[in-house]
Amino acid sequence: MIAQTKWRFINSHIGTAQRNMAVDEALLINFKETDMPILRVYGWENSLSVGRYSTLWKSVDRQTVQEQNIPCVRRISGGGILVHGGDLSYCLIIPRDWLRDKGVKESYHYLCAFLIRLYKKLGYKADFAGENIVDVIHSDICLASNEIYDILIDGKKIGGNAQRHTRHALLQHGSIPMRIDESIFTPCFSEEPGFDNAATLERLGTQISYETLATLVRDTFSETFEVELISETLTLSEEQGAIVLGEEKYTQESWNYDV
Repeated sequence: MIAQTKWRFINSHIGTAQRNMAVDEALLINFKETDMPILRVYGWENSLSVGRYSTLWKSVDRQTVQEQNIPCVRRISGGGILVHGGDLSYCLIIPRDWLRDKGVKESYHYLCAFLIRLYKKLGYKADFAGENIVDVIHSDICLASNEIYDILIDGKKIGGNAQRHTRHALLQHGSIPMRIDESIFTPCFSEEPGFDNAATLERLGTQISYETLATLVRDTFSETFEVELISETLTLSEEQGAIVLGEEKYTQESWNYDV
């Protein structure tokens, strides 16, 4: 359970795929159990992110993404291949002990409560796939899969969330899709990408900017968990760590392309 009332809030704005994932990992590496927990929000340039154990070239057309200069970056978390460029992502880092008594499904339900509340504020009834009679579908493509802890609006999956556990911390990050540019991303896939069965805020009728959504996420998170969010930037150690990870890991084909 949330056991601390003060959190760091970091708005990193829009960055490259490599930078975004390097910062998430740098924050996790530097996090100590006695530190303030972290909520970070950030946007993306057009790109694909790949779950830690997903096979990229099984589902993605290599020639197309290279010709269109669409970066592909591998996450440290699980899950499938997700499109970015019209979404806001969040990253939570908390002590692992807080949710040690909860299973995977329970931890997602608990931490995603702010997303359910966010969509309700925007006028939509969101719930978890496990609370509906839906078929579980496994796919290397995030929006083409359907897991019991995915969030649905009107029966359509919206965004995706994934976790990474270490001995001392839990990282959860996820995507809130404002829009998907299908003309850019559909040709990138050699399999059905699931766009027709995915929800975005734009498709639901909500036009919203990144900055407005970032503020709404911050306010909703604070209300949901009754915590105070203190705006901060990266520490020197976190920034240096992100730079090194960006150069030595997240820009390397050996990490991004190979399982």
